[in-house]
Amino acid sequence: MAQANWRLEGEWLKNCTCAYGCPCDFNAKPTQGYCKGFIGMRITKGHFDSTTLDGLCFFAVVSFPGPLHEGNGQLQPIIEERATAEQREALFNIMSGKNSAEGTLFQICSLIVTKMHDPIFAPITFQFDKSARTARLVIPGVLETEVEPIKNPVTGAPHRVQIVCPEGFENLEGEVASSNIRSTGAIKFETQGGHSTLAHVVQTPEGVAA
Repeated sequence: MAQANWRLEGEWLKNCTCAYGCPCDFNAKPTQGYCKGFIGMRITKGHFDSTTLDGLCFFAVVSFPGPLHEGNGQLQPIIEERATAEQREALFNIMSGKNSAEGTLFQICSLIVTKMHDPIFAPITFQFDKSARTARLVIPGVLETEVEPIKNPVTGAPHRVQIVCPEGFENLEGEVASSNIRSTGAIKFETQGGHSTLAHVVQTPEGVAA
């Protein structure tokens, strides 16, 4: 069970190399057999015990050689450089999974990641519009991504798809979009037209809250 009182509410973004819809969300094999991407959020309101985390961004770039449940993953955490030492420690405590119940996002990540790269502290520019299905993330020298609506291949008109997962450990409902990613940190890759999920989330030690 949880060892600390924490809560993260905010704008969640997951982009990866899989096709639209991300088979990993359906317990299926990644589109290309492997999965590379990132997850993270801007915390609109959050805390770890008495440490306030409002307004901070954090992301994690990941790489898995096969289906996520088979493990052997790599992860590099990225935290906004303006975070204080206390806030950085708070976020590391949350991301470690040690302060989360079994079967929750951060606890699962702690089991399937076997190589942890050194964390990066950098300026983060993050633009996010869930309803428009657009986002932009720039972390200079580390990670850049752009998100736009999926386009109808015939008419070019925006195409809308939502994924609802009532028992999800990442989010409960997300907008699906198209992403371009260029990752130049410890986990290097580049992709065009991959999957993106935009969601509003509330993460707690017991999992995603409604």
